[in-house]
Amino acid sequence: MRGGWEGHAPVEATDLFLPDLKEAGFDVTVAADLDVYADGELLAGTDLIVQCWSMGRLTAEQCSGLVSAVHAGTGFAGRHGGVVATFTDSPDYLRMVGGLFLFHPADFLDYRVVIRPEHAEHPIMAGLADFDVHSEQYWMLSDGPNTVLASTTVDPADGGQDGGQGGGQGGGPLDMPVVWTRRWGEGKIFFSAIGHRTADLRAPTVRTLTSRGLVWAAR
Repeated sequence: MRGGWEGHAPVEATDLFLPDLKEAGFDVTVAADLDVYADGELLAGTDLIVQCWSMGRLTAEQCSGLVSAVHAGTGFAGRHGGVVATFTDSPDYLRMVGGLFLFHPADFLDYRVVIRPEHAEHPIMAGLADFDVHSEQYWMLSDGPNTVLASTTVDPADGGQDGGQGGGQGGGPLDMPVVWTRRWGEGKIFFSAIGHRTADLRAPTVRTLTSRGLVWAAR
């Protein structure tokens, strides 16, 4: 499922992973109309939804169809604003994905993504090491039941306070999730905050963990 705001390159970004999905054995259907989420029969026969749709809105029927399908076992996966910066007036959708984008500094930042030691052997992260990113650094709300596989350190002074005043209130840097998984009923969900540009996704570690995450989330 791809569309919405073109700034997140929905076509180019999803095309990057189509060969990986086909190599993993998936038959892939590409959709660019949110009405597909209201097609209960189609979603019931779908093992995995990969979504890149930023700044959109769901109808009540579309939201119910999507959330119900995932709850029944259809996997759901995606990255960046295509998952957490969209459908913000659909609380059922936000509860399903487990997070909401709040802010990022105006400029790209160099930041370190640290793999949580307790999840270093997770199928998505096995064999990967901590890595550096030069891109948008997302500040998000995230749900407590998320299994956070990797995180980064956010400086509250970059958090959008006017003139920097109030930056750091509450003291110290913030540990911010970057990659998480979760369950929604019988469905598995994978999310990575990395991927504003296709160049971000082509970085070897990012490409690997994203491709693994898509496959992991499938029914």
